[in-house]
Amino acid sequence: MRVEEIIEKIRPELEKTINYLKGEILKIRTSRPTTSLVEGLEVDILGKKFTLKSLGMISLSGAREIIIQPWDDSYLEPIERAITKSPLQVSPLLEKDRIRIRFPSLNEDMRRSLVRLLAQKSEEARKTVRHWRREAWREIQDGFAKGEITEDEKYRGKDKLQELIDEYNKRIDEMIERKKKEIME
Repeated sequence: MRVEEIIEKIRPELEKTINYLKGEILKIRTSRPTTSLVEGLEVDILGKKFTLKSLGMISLSGAREIIIQPWDDSYLEPIERAITKSPLQVSPLLEKDRIRIRFPSLNEDMRRSLVRLLAQKSEEARKTVRHWRREAWREIQDGFAKGEITEDEKYRGKDKLQELIDEYNKRIDEMIERKKKEIME
């Protein structure tokens, strides 16, 4: 196997890491709430888990409020429980046929807490990137040990691999910085 093939083989895994991080970042609240904060919440209904977005319509009302209108009124209490148990730290208001969630303005402590959470998500993504770098480098070294890859190819491959890793780390940094700005606004 050629060095380029080994390196290109990890690119889809690195893309998955970026996409996962994007999803996790969307779940972190900024000064303005978005529906993505609650869409992925798991709701237990009759012993089965459903995502909130599959159980009803989620919309924004004003600058700090999310409205959830379930397709079935029997979903109201399980949805309320799921929101209460979630890490959002909000109290849902159960109305006749919908749930209203009001998000207070972020104070400085909450902003710092969200930035710490963001740093954790960033580190998880970096660990995954490092894992794939190790896997590719191990495969290149195995190819060299078997005589399938020359020494020059091995070191050229190491440089190309590092370029790819740097590219993905830069993308992670940019995503994190953008979200950090949104949180601190």
